[in-house]
Amino acid sequence: MALHFSPDEYEGRKASVLAKMADRKLDALLLFSQETMYWLTGYDTTGFNLFQCLVLRKGGQTDLLTRSADVLQAKLTSNIDNVHIWSDRIKKKASPAMQLRGLLDDLDMLGSKIGIEYDAHGLTAKDGRTLDESLRSFADTEDASRIIPPLRAIKSGAEIAFVRKAGELTDLAYKETLPLIAAGADESKILATLQGVILENGGDYPANDFVVSSGEEALLCRYNTGRRLLDAQDQLTLEWSGVYRHFHAPASRTIIIGRPQPRHRELYKIAMRALQAMESAMTPGHMIGEIFDTHAHVVDDMGANKLRLNACGYSVGASFAPSWMDWPLIYRGNENLVSPNMTLFAQVNLMDSNENVAMSLGQTYLTTDGAPEPLSELPLDLATR
Repeated sequence: MALHFSPDEYEGRKASVLAKMADRKLDALLLFSQETMYWLTGYDTTGFNLFQCLVLRKGGQTDLLTRSADVLQAKLTSNIDNVHIWSDRIKKKASPAMQLRGLLDDLDMLGSKIGIEYDAHGLTAKDGRTLDESLRSFADTEDASRIIPPLRAIKSGAEIAFVRKAGELTDLAYKETLPLIAAGADESKILATLQGVILENGGDYPANDFVVSSGEEALLCRYNTGRRLLDAQDQLTLEWSGVYRHFHAPASRTIIIGRPQPRHRELYKIAMRALQAMESAMTPGHMIGEIFDTHAHVVDDMGANKLRLNACGYSVGASFAPSWMDWPLIYRGNENLVSPNMTLFAQVNLMDSNENVAMSLGQTYLTTDGAPEPLSELPLDLATR
């Protein structure tokens, strides 16, 4: 069994969920997030693109309904008590949601109160609607999407060790890639090195694609296909992450090839001050939204309000495709509180499309009882090649 945490750690996680269920008088949870399943049981798969559900009953028993391809996956990677197979069938009455209802009936859940994890990449809108129809006369259901994310956001000592390892891989990948960045360099080689170094050193695939974009596309903050060679005077934006046991520690930089334009230096100065300001609010007692406010205050006061985005980071942890972004997101008005042992990616993106100038600066932090600890040792200066 390929479990990456101790039995006591998994039992503690389950106990924290069961306590939340008891507070809401829930008899069971229907869980669809792959991140939840991995955190709660160790279950490690990419099969969540098709219907699967982990049933957690108030007594602590776990039952997984999945396809036949994932039966062995569940048995070898998790501590799930029982694994059940749903079969592909054409008839609507034999949908996986109806087969889930049948499983719940077998578990004597008729008339019970069930919480459903709707906010999950593993539950499509179509399947969610079918699920609601299937359970309408069977049980009393409610949205329970926010039970587990706050628990996952606070990392244990063992989880922090994995995030630290991810941070080491983040740094190593950058250090080995930086010498390749020069006029005439191929973005393909840069991307292959960033990703390859992480894999060669025991890391995992990331939950989303790395950003490796130059020229006018350096202003983009999402991956897009297509590669080019760097010009003698160019800009390159990187957003990448070391990944270890699915735990992420992202970072971002805009690197200047040749001589930085005055606008590059201006935006770098703003980004650096904003990132430092965010650190001051990344302490217990502050609301997550206050981290955004400090960022926005600096950027706006320095005249770049039209260039910033409406969020400046998010929690990170053990994530699966399509994104390493986790709960909570750092945006204005978010009233969730900063607590010790959160791992937060703070990022300043300033993209001046009028002058075609990009600037991205970000790193992952571990919150403590006081000032946050950067999980990267990379310099934050304006990188030039």
